[in-house]
Amino acid sequence: MPADRAETIVLGAGIAGCALAFHLATRSHGPVVVFDPQTPGAGATGRAAGIVTEQLWDRWDVEVTRASKSEYAALAARWDPTAYSVNGFVRWTRRPEVADALARSVERLEGWGVRSRVLSVDELAARFPSGRFVGVVAATGCVDDAVVTPSAIAQIYAEGARANGVDFWLGRPLARFAPVGGEWELTCGGRMVRAPRAVVAAGAWSKRLLAGVGHPVPLAPYRTQAAILRPAPPAPADLPSAHDLDTDVYVRPEQNGRILAGDGTELVEVDPDTFRIGGDDAFVAHVAETFAERFPGWAEAELVRAWAGVCCSTPDRHPLVGPVPGAEGLYVIAGFNGFGVMRAGGAAGRLAAVLSSGDDDRELERLGPADPRRFAGPIAEFAPRPGFTLEGGDDPRF
Repeated sequence: MPADRAETIVLGAGIAGCALAFHLATRSHGPVVVFDPQTPGAGATGRAAGIVTEQLWDRWDVEVTRASKSEYAALAARWDPTAYSVNGFVRWTRRPEVADALARSVERLEGWGVRSRVLSVDELAARFPSGRFVGVVAATGCVDDAVVTPSAIAQIYAEGARANGVDFWLGRPLARFAPVGGEWELTCGGRMVRAPRAVVAAGAWSKRLLAGVGHPVPLAPYRTQAAILRPAPPAPADLPSAHDLDTDVYVRPEQNGRILAGDGTELVEVDPDTFRIGGDDAFVAHVAETFAERFPGWAEAELVRAWAGVCCSTPDRHPLVGPVPGAEGLYVIAGFNGFGVMRAGGAAGRLAAVLSSGDDDRELERLGPADPRRFAGPIAEFAPRPGFTLEGGDDPRF
């Protein structure tokens, strides 16, 4: 079978893979082939919550997420204005030890240029007419945070990449991915392509793909859940996203007055091919109990649907973005610990700069704490430990 030629093969057409293809194409990087057994954004991207917040736990995350936000806003404004909106994001707690962590987070965030501030209970009540905030001892918010439709943003990236010459191989299973003669070879649907570089951007499937070519990295796929609800009266269009730190339930506005609610994270590794895709009764009940206590005005909200998706965790909660240790020409962009949509655009831009520069040291430095080479050496199994790690930095309590 004659092989096509490319400069880079990207495995995975989720938001990260499509963003990477877009950035490579707009850099005149050379031919790019993107492979995915489904369509762009059809996997975990299509099941993501789409909250994009700068209230994060280190400067690198803030800078990368800020770049993502700017890019999503510009792309949506041009191609699909419904796919991006700024609505703000608030958090609150009744626990004094968490309140202390929230106060510290505001100080850190202000130093990084994030417009985060402490909110009063009266301000919470004004933004959430359906809420009840008795006993809340601390709350913070950021007016600049946004929500996106992740699948729509992935599609915009994909169409932009196609318009700049990227070849998408979609809808057929992977037959083979392997190193051949100092290059990387992918076979799918009777076609073959070889390239000096390959990037695994396959989300929860990245662990299996990289182990299959003899270069395992520390990733642990885990299951998480969300639900769409229809409250009466409908939720306000300008409703902020919110995270109740005590119950670990988050909510964000959806179109037509609906809301999305989630937590349901399971701290055990799962098989991304066999996990249960429907929402569990226990998860739905937990959301209902939280609403009854925190949002009594939504207690009778109609459940439209509930579902589960698979995210991917790393041992230190930082993603893997960059060269795979010990593998010439092999890269990864995965392991976002539930924050893939927030980071995808900015992280893909940095990885594209590395690839286009031929691994220039200055560009590699910009990968910061996401550089996979920090895990050079034997790979040990670990339990997923992801979540809204927004308030405690490296504090293991959070």
